[in-house]
Amino acid sequence: MALLSLCAFALVTWQVAVRGPLTALDERAGRALAGRGPAWLTELGADLGHPHVALPVLAVAVAYAVWRGRRRAALYAGAAMALVPALVVPLKLLLDRPGPFTDATGYYPSGHTATALVAYGAAALLTRPRALAPVAAVLTAATGAGLVLRGYHWPLDVAGSLLLFGAGFAALTGVAGPSGVSARGRRRSCGRTPRR
Repeated sequence: MALLSLCAFALVTWQVAVRGPLTALDERAGRALAGRGPAWLTELGADLGHPHVALPVLAVAVAYAVWRGRRRAALYAGAAMALVPALVVPLKLLLDRPGPFTDATGYYPSGHTATALVAYGAAALLTRPRALAPVAAVLTAATGAGLVLRGYHWPLDVAGSLLLFGAGFAALTGVAGPSGVSARGRRRSCGRTPRR
């Protein structure tokens, strides 16, 4: 799944870089979607990806994980969040994509979408993954939808972030399992050697 996401991210990024036919469809769809839906609701969705909203959620989850003795998982979550600007900002500068309804550039990939996916996804993994993973998915989807419906980002800006950082989550959960704890760590915590 992670490899598939990275391949799709590479394809979308290439299309954005060369302003290929996919970007023409993207911009047409973005113009058609902008302004749809209740403004207060779409603005709320877009705001869910703002660092002032998403980072405190992650901070509480990190504190909870540390309190529960899951320091390594908390460290990984913090490192994942640090990767958001480390990856997004250079891509924005390199690709220099214009945004919807503005001459300003630097819109691909969406930093708010990446922030939402990493903050809410990591918070779910650190606390109650089975119960909160769907909530994290809904909050991330609401962020992406809000950004497009408000006309703040093109749909491919959002998709690019979901593909890039979704690949990271797919790799993490593939290695560590859905709870974010490795099978080896689970065995050690029960105090028994597993039967083979």
